[in-house]
Amino acid sequence: MAISRRMLFRQLSAGTAAALGFPSIVRAAGVPSAAGASVEALESGVPVRLHRNENPFGPSPRVLAAIRNETARVAGRYPDGADAALGKALASLHRVYADQVVLGAGSDEVLSMIVSAFATGRSVIAASPTYDRVIERARAVAADVVLVPVRTGGSYDLEAMLSQASARTGLVYICNPNNPTGSVTRRRDLEAFISRLPETTHVVIDEAYHHYVSGSSDYLSFLDAPTTDRRVIVTRSFSTVHGLAGLRIGYAIAQPGVAALIQSKGLSNNLSAVAAVAAMAALQDTDHVRAAFTRNADDRQEFCNQANARMLRTLDSHGNFVLLNTGQPAAEMVAHFRTHGVLVGGPFAGFEKHIRVSLGTAAEMREFWRVWDLMPPNHVMTM
Repeated sequence: MAISRRMLFRQLSAGTAAALGFPSIVRAAGVPSAAGASVEALESGVPVRLHRNENPFGPSPRVLAAIRNETARVAGRYPDGADAALGKALASLHRVYADQVVLGAGSDEVLSMIVSAFATGRSVIAASPTYDRVIERARAVAADVVLVPVRTGGSYDLEAMLSQASARTGLVYICNPNNPTGSVTRRRDLEAFISRLPETTHVVIDEAYHHYVSGSSDYLSFLDAPTTDRRVIVTRSFSTVHGLAGLRIGYAIAQPGVAALIQSKGLSNNLSAVAAVAAMAALQDTDHVRAAFTRNADDRQEFCNQANARMLRTLDSHGNFVLLNTGQPAAEMVAHFRTHGVLVGGPFAGFEKHIRVSLGTAAEMREFWRVWDLMPPNHVMTM
């Protein structure tokens, strides 16, 4: 039987639906931000950004204070001192040597350096879909890029990826949790996979969303429990849980010789001194990380609750985003939301009816569902 999602949702949860039906430009009082503000707002003419997996609450008050207090001191100097201090702090955190740390202007730059170091003129293997910026860079320098579809639930098909590996394979890219599916691939499966790769193949484990993983016994970070395999490179980002996407800072941890080769593919003084100062403060503010994790888990559950009320399916996510099955061509849904001032991600290979929705503030998520409910009653789902 064909049931209007809009009509069914109103029948199941009329009160909630009414709460969602306010104008696009809202001002919701009493919702504190990370900076301590008491008012959360959606400003006129500014799109709701639910397409980039940003932390909508930004950095912690402690980080903001460090930026304000230190900018005047560091702005007139090249960042080598700040770089060195941050590198030592990261080495201490991850129990490695300082020469194993590679810094960059966002993990994008670090990943680009890795691709240049190990994929130029060789083959790259990655999942599909996965983080597209890495694939774009690989296609620019690699001899070929082999994309292997993920499994139905979004995890990696490691056996299929292994079947594509050869002596020509310079690099395998693993995003765990994966973007855009939000799924995790079991650590023991990854270790078995890596052990069977050719000796000349390096593996980059992108842990950009590491801090958001919850309730999965399958997941174990390659930094929290290091491997002895010298071919493994692990990347992290300050753009997600730390809320520093605008300052562009990321890093990799690798064996010294591998790290030196990666570093040689980048530019010197490539990291802003202000970004380094902010990252140092962010590392020290562990309370903020824990609070961001808890808030994200709650927001993710609330998103799934809203989706379930509308009889929509989602993939089980361990990130700060959710892949939502709209039942309609994703390109059309992205256009619908864009028309109403909400930006979402999609479409993605193999998930042509899914959109990726980054978890925003409470007001932003209310606006997302308000725009969803603007779809005509004939937008139906067959039960």
